[in-house]
Amino acid sequence: MKKKILIIDDDNELNELLSDFLSKYDFEVITALHPTLGLELFNKHKPHLIVLDINMPDKTGFEVCKEIRDTSSTPIIILSARGDLNDRLVGLELGADDYIPKPYEPRELLARIQSVLRRTDNQFQNQQLVNKIFKSQDLVVDLVKATVALSGDVLDLTTMEFEMLCLFMQNPGVTLSREQVVDKLRGIEWDSIDRTIDVLISRLRSKLKDDVKNPKFLKTIWGSGYRFIGEVVNG
Repeated sequence: MKKKILIIDDDNELNELLSDFLSKYDFEVITALHPTLGLELFNKHKPHLIVLDINMPDKTGFEVCKEIRDTSSTPIIILSARGDLNDRLVGLELGADDYIPKPYEPRELLARIQSVLRRTDNQFQNQQLVNKIFKSQDLVVDLVKATVALSGDVLDLTTMEFEMLCLFMQNPGVTLSREQVVDKLRGIEWDSIDRTIDVLISRLRSKLKDDVKNPKFLKTIWGSGYRFIGEVVNG
């Protein structure tokens, strides 16, 4: 069965170019010039992956990404002529799986699409092997409900913060470098990795009420990365 790719971009010429190019690699390509139509086509066709532009009329790609993430984990690759750190950070937090600055080569996008789809397929195949609930002291993470509670209070975490916390709790006592964190969560190389991950860790710590100088969950290992130091119980 062909994999469906939904492209949401207001550049008609680019859409046609990508549609013709990706079709040669056995993808079924659906395109939308407007974000509202893109959301309608997403709900109608249930694509395997979405290629999403940021700068569009009436609604930004970030807003579209958030709406999709509220109901679906369908992989999203963001395209943008804007490539600063804040945009990349927003994309990560909203749950984007990759970020490609314009201009780019269609072959690069193809490689990213194939990489994300392989990673998604592997995650689906292995999901039954993953423990569903992690506990550490008064912290409880429920993978099925995608919720995090601290002392009984449900925390409001972004997609990336949730995924990052799950990653650390699945690897207690293991020091993970910034590069390893991004690779395990997204399987790609992001520019400005150090700053992006540091900002996300800082926000996550704040929500966990974790003291940097005397942490009970996330500890900075200077020159190496971060480590979850709390005892983790699965169940």
